[in-house]
Amino acid sequence: MIYPGLYSFIEKKQVLKKIRFAILSHQAACDLNYRFTVSVLLDEGFNVVVIFSPEHGFFSEEQDQKSVPHRMLWKIPVFSLYGEHLVPPDEFLHKFDALIIDLVDIGTRYYTYIWTAVLFLKRLSGKDKKVFVLDRPNPLGGDFIEGPILKEEYFSFVGLLPLPVVHGMTFGELIKYAVDYYKLDVDVEICPVKGYKRSMGFYELGLDFIPPSPNMPFITTAYVYPGMCLLEATNISEGRGTTRPFEIFGAPFMNPFKLVKYLGFVDGAIVRPYYFIPTFNKYKGKLTGGGFIHVKNFKRFKPFSFGIKLIKTIRELYGDKFKFRSPPYEYEKEKMPFDILTGSDFIRKHIDKFSLEDFESIWEEDVEKFRNIRDRYLIYA
Repeated sequence: MIYPGLYSFIEKKQVLKKIRFAILSHQAACDLNYRFTVSVLLDEGFNVVVIFSPEHGFFSEEQDQKSVPHRMLWKIPVFSLYGEHLVPPDEFLHKFDALIIDLVDIGTRYYTYIWTAVLFLKRLSGKDKKVFVLDRPNPLGGDFIEGPILKEEYFSFVGLLPLPVVHGMTFGELIKYAVDYYKLDVDVEICPVKGYKRSMGFYELGLDFIPPSPNMPFITTAYVYPGMCLLEATNISEGRGTTRPFEIFGAPFMNPFKLVKYLGFVDGAIVRPYYFIPTFNKYKGKLTGGGFIHVKNFKRFKPFSFGIKLIKTIRELYGDKFKFRSPPYEYEKEKMPFDILTGSDFIRKHIDKFSLEDFESIWEEDVEKFRNIRDRYLIYA
């Protein structure tokens, strides 16, 4: 049985009950009975005085890149760390003695929750605040790594550590890396997942997938997201405004049957021709042609490689109709969105010159370098 880090933390309640806690969390962080972590802590007698929420809000109610209003829950103020404030204002730092972090991540570098946590830790560095990280399994597994390493000059709110796109680390392991990388003066304790081995795939965990954000409804969404999120940085719809975001993609100028034919074989997945009409976001209300990707073998499918292959195919077929998105994007006002997602401007500038195999050989070198770095921060065998 897998027990998230919440259970390790609760075991400490007798010595921690008098401490004033802030918590950075959201609705997807639950115990095995689907109770919110905040509810569990309150029921156990912990003194939670302020709640901080990441992008999308505590209940994941807002769409991407939308500001979230502050509110009250359980008669406790809930303060958003997305929009006007990415870190807590000074007046909040005096309200609590220690911080609890419990966020559900999906194992992809550009998912923003880990960066909200890292910015919070940087804010607390040198402030004599204890931090407890309630760890959870990586739904993409702890062994699979893919993609180029993010270069420091391309750091942004979608990446603040030199990680490949798919890193194979848990939230707690990433926090250990961040504390070391930024040399933070903060006392962090990782509350580990009991029963977890990094070789476990999601279906071996025995846990349900609770959507951590509005456009991450299924575990299958998480499996394609590392590649399909790249479409956010283009004029191709990533399926927002449909019931299967990131699994559905397209544009009004695309012929689905022609696209799928030229795309060809995809290892571990099947792509079928598809038409859809988005209800919001890109091409709202317009008939849009593209594809629906069905992952059949999660161990063979390489999502980032698929994303690059798809973009190369669309460029070959539709030339000037394909466009890379210009900034701003996720608080970055100068660098191209595609560059901060892929880690540098290299792929964008060579997308028409290099084959997919050329790209893969380059980022495989990155992956091997990263494995050696990653070993220092791993918690689970």
